[in-house]
Amino acid sequence: MSVPYKERYFEDYIVGETIEFGDYAITEEEVVEFARRYDPQPFHVDPDAAAKSIYGGLISSGWMTGSVMMRMLADHFISPLSSMGSPGIDEVRWHRPVRPGDRLRMRVTILDKRRSTSKPDRGVIHVRQEALNQDGDTVMSFKGLGMYKCRDAA
Repeated sequence: MSVPYKERYFEDYIVGETIEFGDYAITEEEVVEFARRYDPQPFHVDPDAAAKSIYGGLISSGWMTGSVMMRMLADHFISPLSSMGSPGIDEVRWHRPVRPGDRLRMRVTILDKRRSTSKPDRGVIHVRQEALNQDGDTVMSFKGLGMYKCRDAA
Protein backbone atom coordinates (compact mmCIF):
# COMPACT_ATOMS: atom_id res chain seq x y z
CA MET A 1 0.00 0.00 0.00
CA SER A 2 1.23 3.48 -0.89
CA VAL A 3 2.15 6.00 1.79
CA PRO A 4 -0.18 9.06 1.81
CA TYR A 5 1.48 12.09 0.18
CA LYS A 6 1.35 14.22 3.32
CA GLU A 7 3.35 11.49 5.14
CA ARG A 8 5.94 10.72 2.47
CA TYR A 9 9.70 10.86 2.60
CA PHE A 10 12.04 10.86 -0.39
CA GLU A 11 12.01 7.05 -0.66
CA ASP A 12 8.20 6.95 -0.93
CA TYR A 13 7.89 8.91 -4.19
CA ILE A 14 7.52 6.70 -7.26
CA VAL A 15 8.81 7.88 -10.63
CA GLY A 16 5.99 7.80 -13.19
CA GLU A 17 3.23 8.18 -10.61
CA THR A 18 0.50 10.75 -11.36
CA ILE A 19 -1.93 12.16 -8.83
CA GLU A 20 -4.85 14.60 -9.21
CA PHE A 21 -6.24 16.60 -6.32
CA GLY A 22 -7.80 19.86 -5.20
CA ASP A 23 -10.81 21.94 -6.06
CA TYR A 24 -10.40 25.70 -5.98
CA ALA A 25 -13.11 28.15 -7.08
CA ILE A 26 -11.86 31.36 -8.71
CA THR A 27 -13.91 34.41 -7.74
CA GLU A 28 -14.02 37.83 -9.36
CA GLU A 29 -13.28 39.45 -6.00
CA GLU A 30 -10.10 37.42 -5.55
CA VAL A 31 -8.96 38.04 -9.15
CA VAL A 32 -9.34 41.81 -8.77
CA GLU A 33 -7.90 41.96 -5.23
CA PHE A 34 -4.79 39.97 -6.18
CA ALA A 35 -4.25 41.98 -9.37
CA ARG A 36 -4.69 45.35 -7.66
CA ARG A 37 -1.89 44.40 -5.27
CA TYR A 38 0.49 42.57 -7.60
CA ASP A 39 -0.41 42.73 -11.31
CA PRO A 40 -2.64 45.77 -11.99
CA GLN A 41 -3.13 45.33 -15.71
CA PRO A 42 -6.56 46.44 -17.02
CA PHE A 43 -7.71 42.93 -18.03
CA HIS A 44 -7.13 41.79 -14.41
CA VAL A 45 -8.67 44.71 -12.51
CA ASP A 46 -11.27 46.44 -14.68
CA PRO A 47 -14.21 44.40 -16.03
CA ASP A 48 -15.07 47.05 -18.65
CA ALA A 49 -11.52 47.32 -19.96
CA ALA A 50 -11.20 43.51 -19.82
CA ALA A 51 -14.34 43.13 -21.95
CA LYS A 52 -12.66 45.25 -24.66
CA SER A 53 -9.36 43.35 -24.44
CA ILE A 54 -8.25 40.33 -26.45
CA TYR A 55 -9.58 38.18 -23.57
CA GLY A 56 -13.17 39.44 -23.84
CA GLY A 57 -13.50 39.60 -20.06
CA LEU A 58 -11.74 39.61 -16.73
CA ILE A 59 -8.95 37.05 -16.28
CA SER A 60 -6.76 36.04 -13.38
CA SER A 61 -3.14 37.09 -13.23
CA GLY A 62 -0.96 34.13 -14.11
CA TRP A 63 0.86 34.76 -10.84
CA MET A 64 -2.42 34.33 -8.97
CA THR A 65 -2.98 31.03 -10.78
CA GLY A 66 0.51 29.96 -9.68
CA SER A 67 -0.32 30.96 -6.11
CA VAL A 68 -3.52 28.90 -6.21
CA MET A 69 -1.47 25.96 -7.47
CA MET A 70 0.96 26.41 -4.59
CA ARG A 71 -1.92 26.38 -2.10
CA MET A 72 -3.28 23.13 -3.50
CA LEU A 73 0.20 21.60 -3.45
CA ALA A 74 0.64 22.61 0.21
CA ASP A 75 -2.80 21.26 1.12
CA HIS A 76 -2.62 17.93 -0.72
CA PHE A 77 0.87 16.99 -1.89
CA ILE A 78 3.83 18.51 -0.04
CA SER A 79 4.77 16.48 3.03
CA PRO A 80 5.19 18.61 6.17
CA LEU A 81 7.25 15.73 7.60
CA SER A 82 9.95 15.81 4.96
CA SER A 83 9.73 18.86 2.67
CA MET A 84 12.86 21.00 2.68
CA GLY A 85 11.67 23.56 0.12
CA SER A 86 12.49 23.88 -3.55
CA PRO A 87 15.57 25.01 -5.46
CA GLY A 88 13.35 26.27 -8.29
CA ILE A 89 10.91 25.78 -11.13
CA ASP A 90 11.33 25.62 -14.88
CA GLU A 91 9.22 25.86 -18.02
CA VAL A 92 6.43 28.00 -16.57
CA ARG A 93 3.58 28.24 -19.09
CA TRP A 94 0.17 29.88 -19.04
CA HIS A 95 -1.85 27.86 -21.57
CA ARG A 96 -5.34 29.37 -21.19
CA PRO A 97 -6.84 32.31 -19.32
CA VAL A 98 -8.36 31.59 -15.92
CA ARG A 99 -11.66 33.40 -15.40
CA PRO A 100 -13.95 34.10 -12.48
CA GLY A 101 -16.18 31.06 -12.05
CA ASP A 102 -13.50 28.57 -13.10
CA ARG A 103 -12.70 25.68 -10.76
CA LEU A 104 -9.10 24.50 -10.70
CA ARG A 105 -7.52 21.23 -9.67
CA MET A 106 -3.97 19.90 -9.90
CA ARG A 107 -2.26 17.06 -11.70
CA VAL A 108 1.26 16.18 -10.55
CA THR A 109 3.50 13.64 -12.28
CA ILE A 110 6.74 12.48 -10.70
CA LEU A 111 9.31 12.65 -13.49
CA ASP A 112 12.54 11.71 -11.73
CA LYS A 113 14.24 11.61 -8.36
CA ARG A 114 17.80 11.48 -7.15
CA ARG A 115 19.35 11.16 -3.75
CA SER A 116 22.05 13.67 -2.92
CA THR A 117 25.57 12.26 -2.90
CA SER A 118 26.97 15.17 -0.90
CA LYS A 119 24.09 15.32 1.62
CA PRO A 120 22.73 11.78 2.07
CA ASP A 121 19.93 12.91 4.38
CA ARG A 122 17.96 14.30 1.40
CA GLY A 123 16.95 13.86 -2.19
CA VAL A 124 15.42 15.89 -5.01
CA ILE A 125 12.15 15.01 -6.70
CA HIS A 126 11.46 16.42 -10.19
CA VAL A 127 7.75 16.85 -10.98
CA ARG A 128 5.50 18.23 -13.71
CA GLN A 129 2.69 20.28 -12.18
CA GLU A 130 -0.42 21.25 -14.10
CA ALA A 131 -3.49 23.26 -13.17
CA LEU A 132 -6.63 22.01 -14.89
CA ASN A 133 -9.93 23.84 -15.17
CA GLN A 134 -13.41 22.35 -14.78
CA ASP A 135 -13.33 21.23 -18.43
CA GLY A 136 -10.06 19.36 -17.96
CA ASP A 137 -8.07 21.93 -19.95
CA THR A 138 -4.54 22.67 -18.76
CA VAL A 139 -4.42 26.36 -17.82
CA MET A 140 -0.91 26.51 -16.33
CA SER A 141 2.05 24.16 -16.07
CA PHE A 142 5.60 24.08 -14.83
CA LYS A 143 8.31 21.64 -13.85
CA GLY A 144 9.46 21.86 -10.27
CA LEU A 145 12.11 20.47 -8.00
CA GLY A 146 11.38 19.57 -4.39
CA MET A 147 13.90 18.66 -1.73
CA TYR A 148 12.77 15.98 0.71
CA LYS A 149 14.32 14.37 3.76
CA CYS A 150 15.20 10.72 3.46
CA ARG A 151 13.64 8.32 5.92
CA ASP A 152 16.86 6.36 6.00
CA ALA A 153 19.72 8.89 6.07
CA ALA A 154 22.42 6.19 6.22
